[in-house]
Amino acid sequence: MSARKASRSSAAVGVEHISRAILVLRGHKVLLDAELAALYGVDTRAPLQSVKRNRERFPADFMIELTAAEWAALRSHIVTLKRGRGQHRKYLPYGFTERGVAMLSSVLKSARAIGVNIQIMRAFVRMRELLISNRELAQKLDQSTPYPIAPYLALYPRPSRQARIAR
Repeated sequence: MSARKASRSSAAVGVEHISRAILVLRGHKVLLDAELAALYGVDTRAPLQSVKRNRERFPADFMIELTAAEWAALRSHIVTLKRGRGQHRKYLPYGFTERGVAMLSSVLKSARAIGVNIQIMRAFVRMRELLISNRELAQKLDQSTPYPIAPYLALYPRPSRQARIAR
């Protein structure tokens, strides 16, 4: 194992780091396969091979394959692309939802995967709590300001209590 991989596998993973890596894609909060592989301290192909071997465990709502346009838009934000042949991905990446990440860690079955999965779940919960608290703050502001915010809140409806408990 290279020194770079060893340093990745021994480093502690912070919730803030994971929160920054979570993207919203087609209305779902996802982590890209390459980011998950880096967090787990493995090559990108390892999680994808596990998914292919256990395809029945990953329904459509657990992972999303990015379209070429979505991938191009994400790549345009990466300024330091390497030059040369063989330096970039051959296939489109996958985005794993919160449930997909949980399933992936059970398939990988390593101590690192379990520890990282716990931090990832905390990051998803933290993001959900922040969204709810921001919504409540917006409602309070709406009541106290002459410019209503309610029309904007209608664009992002709050899930029902039963839907939140089911998650």
